[in-house]
Amino acid sequence: MRRIARIIAVTTGLALVATGCLGQSEDEPEDTQRGADATEVTLTIAANAVSGGKNAEEADWIENYVIPEFVAQQEADGVDVTVEFQSSGVDDEDYKSKIALDLRTGSGADIVSLDGIWVGEFAEAGYVLPLTEVVGDTVDEWDGWEQIPDAVQANMSFNDERYGVPAGSDGRVLFYNKELFAQAGLPEDWQPTSWEEILDAGRALQGIEGVTPIQLNAGTAMGEATTMQGVLPLLVGTGQRIYDEDAGTWQGNTQNIRDVLGLYQSVYGEGLGDPTLQQEAQGRDKSFAEFAAGTVGILMEGDYFWRSVIEPTAGVAPMPNRDEVVGFTKLPAMEPGSGIDGQDFVSMSGGGGRVLNPATEFPQQAWELLTFMNSAEATTELVGDGARLTQRQDVNDELLANDPMLSFIADEVVPLSAYRPGLAVYPQISVALQQATLDVVTGMTPEEAAASYQDAVEAALGSADDIASD
Repeated sequence: MRRIARIIAVTTGLALVATGCLGQSEDEPEDTQRGADATEVTLTIAANAVSGGKNAEEADWIENYVIPEFVAQQEADGVDVTVEFQSSGVDDEDYKSKIALDLRTGSGADIVSLDGIWVGEFAEAGYVLPLTEVVGDTVDEWDGWEQIPDAVQANMSFNDERYGVPAGSDGRVLFYNKELFAQAGLPEDWQPTSWEEILDAGRALQGIEGVTPIQLNAGTAMGEATTMQGVLPLLVGTGQRIYDEDAGTWQGNTQNIRDVLGLYQSVYGEGLGDPTLQQEAQGRDKSFAEFAAGTVGILMEGDYFWRSVIEPTAGVAPMPNRDEVVGFTKLPAMEPGSGIDGQDFVSMSGGGGRVLNPATEFPQQAWELLTFMNSAEATTELVGDGARLTQRQDVNDELLANDPMLSFIADEVVPLSAYRPGLAVYPQISVALQQATLDVVTGMTPEEAAASYQDAVEAALGSADDIASD
């Protein structure tokens, strides 16, 4: 019944699009040329960003660069454009609820910022459509796609269709302390090729008093950090994603899940990690501080850790000697070749992007504005004096040339990445994964924890029909 209800909901949402609730008529369900010849145009951008507050950098960029530059560009082409910015500075879930209501009712902004993890959910509900259905086939001709790697485009795609343009990316790696490695007799240019080699390095570090060899995020207190910086990167290293888009199934009590939980058992059962830290409310922040203090040997995190946490001057836990002491390396699959698509190394990436409202009165002009926002010039302007990964490889090549870590992420890690499924039930699956790791950290076997996880997934989905298990 739950599956039938979902199908009805999706069908109803799509029917609204087709019958005109989103600005299209039944006779013209894909009128992508409406307003194309207009010489007076009004467009609106919505983002969860506000000057002086949340995501202020993005808000200032939209107001002070995007809008005036685009208006001037269009004026030169003989088009009088007014661009308005719908600014928000609220919790992500509140923003999500607002834009979902706008899109469902055929109102709201022409261009909407959307977290990549929401794309599938919004697509299934009919709130957003593939870009080619909103704009037409000219979408595929945009030269910007050539600069956005396929792995990055996947973050704003669903069922092999582009629903938006990504606004950036990131990647997960292993960070390690070179000084501690030297004390343990480990190589400075470390690159493990299997999970066992990670454990072996951790065992070597055990001989150094006062050092926690491995920090692998676990438990519910760390929330999504456990899932995204722990379980999911490891899971793709076993050859499976948490959700199989082709089969429409979620990982349940499978050998892959048990293998991941087995690694957690090795790390925390052998004393290679600190189990108490995984259960504390500020455990992740404490792990950052301990790494910065030189008392954690290996830590799995995203590039955020490099550019914002241990950044030498303005980081949350600054390391003045970061560039000399901290090494970084790709996360290996469980065994060589065992990762998704037969990969030797794996990663997970996240991020958001921007979609077009199917109800836009001016789809062609909205697409021009969206591509302008993702041009090399505009992307460079957004980054400013900082250093961070963008969606465009040409911009990364220029701006990250002097940052070996971020260049490493852009060139070698992002192409290996997988993404979280953008489906409404995912947050419940994520919590179930977090609990499974906590169960192992606090003494359950991987088999027991995987069985409990299976029960939680069945409860979230309402049945076992869409769960893979063995």
